[in-house]
Amino acid sequence: KEFADEVTELYKQAWKNLGIEYDYFIRTTDKKHIKSVDKFMQKLKDNEAVYEKEYEGLYCFGCERFMTEKELVNGQCPDHKKEPEKVKEKNYFFKLSEYSGKVKELIEKDEIKIRPESRKNEVLSLIKQGLEDFSVSRQKVKWGIPLVFDKKQVVYVWVEALQNYISAIGYEDNEKEFKKWWPADLHLMAKDILKFHALFWPALLLAVGEKPPKEQFIHGFFTINGEKMSKTVGYVIDPNDLVKKYGVDATRYLLISQFPFGGDGDMNEKRLLEKYNADLANNLGNLVARVTNMIEQYCKGKIPEMIKSPKNFEKVNELIENYAFDQALQEILKTVTWANQEIDKAEPWKLAKSGEEQDIKKVETLLSSLASLLCDLAKAIKPFMPETADKITNSLVCDKITKGEPLFPRIKT
Repeated sequence: KEFADEVTELYKQAWKNLGIEYDYFIRTTDKKHIKSVDKFMQKLKDNEAVYEKEYEGLYCFGCERFMTEKELVNGQCPDHKKEPEKVKEKNYFFKLSEYSGKVKELIEKDEIKIRPESRKNEVLSLIKQGLEDFSVSRQKVKWGIPLVFDKKQVVYVWVEALQNYISAIGYEDNEKEFKKWWPADLHLMAKDILKFHALFWPALLLAVGEKPPKEQFIHGFFTINGEKMSKTVGYVIDPNDLVKKYGVDATRYLLISQFPFGGDGDMNEKRLLEKYNADLANNLGNLVARVTNMIEQYCKGKIPEMIKSPKNFEKVNELIENYAFDQALQEILKTVTWANQEIDKAEPWKLAKSGEEQDIKKVETLLSSLASLLCDLAKAIKPFMPETADKITNSLVCDKITKGEPLFPRIKT
C-alpha cells in the first residue's frame, strides 16, 4: 500500500505535466470503492450468478490473469515473455455462459457499440469460439478486497477494478448521481483488455440488473522498436521526458498525431523531432508569427475590421466525434499550410511597400481574414493543444496584437 501510494503520486504528476485533468483519481483502495464492490458482489451472489469450484489454470502474474494455451506464444505470455505458472485453488466463478448470449445480441444490434469495427468482429468471434465461466475471486492472494460473503477469498483484481466505473459515480451509495452518469456514453480502453470490457463487464452488469455502457472504443499501443511498452519488459517512454524536451502541447500533439487512434504505432525519436519542426515550428508557429508581425508592421498593431474566416473547421469537429484524432490534426495542418501559401501568393510586403490605397486595402483585407482564421484555428486545436490555443487567442484580444515568445522554437537535432 505504501509503495502504491508513492506510485500514485508519480501518475498524478505525469497527468499534470501533460495538462490532463480528471474529476476523480480512482484507486481500488478508496473506501467508497470497497463499499460499492461489497454491494455489487453480494448482489451477484443473491442473484445466483456465482458459484464455488476448484480450478487449475495458467496464471500470468504480469497480466494478473489466467491464460489459455492458445493465448501463449511459444509457451509464453506474448506481452511479458514469461511462461505463466500453474495455479490451483478453490474460487468463486461467474456464470458467463448464462449471459454471453444476451451480450452477443446487444453487440450485434449496436446497443453496445464497439469501435473500430474490427474490434467488434473480434469480440463476436470470441463469443462464437465459446466462453467459459471465469473466476471472480482468489484464495491465495492477500492484496485485494475481501469477498463480502467469504472472507477467506479476495475479489479478483480485474473484477473489482471494472467496478471503478460505477463506484466512482455513486453505485449503491448515491442513486441520483449514479443515474445521472450511467450507463456511460463511452468507455475508452486498450486492446489487451478488450475481453474484460466488451464481454465480462457487460455480462456482470446484466447479472446485477444494470445496463452496460453504450459504446466502447478500443485503441492500440504505442510500441518502441516494434515492442509493446511494458514496465516488466523494460520498454518505456517517459512522457515527462518528452514534455521537458518539447513542451506539454507539442508532446500531446506528437503523441496523438502519429497514427490512427484505433491502431498501433511505433515511437521513433528522430521522427518526432522532424514532425515537431515541420508541423509546429515551421508551419503553425510560423503562421501565427507572420500574421501578428504583419498586423503590427502594416496596421500599427491594430487588427483591421474582422471579417468572416475564409475556412471553417466543421470537418475537424466531425472527425473528433468519430475519434479520428490524427485525421482531425491533419485537417487543421492543411488549413495552416493553405494560409501560409496564401500569404506567399499575395506578397503583402510588396503591396504595403507600394503605398497605393488599393494595395493597402488588400493587405488589410488579407490580414483581417487571417486574424479571423487564427481565432477559429485556436478553437479547433484547443482539445489537443490548450496552452497554444490560449496563446493564439490572447495575441488577438482587444483587436490589439501582443507579441510574445515563439509558439514552437525550432529544436536542433
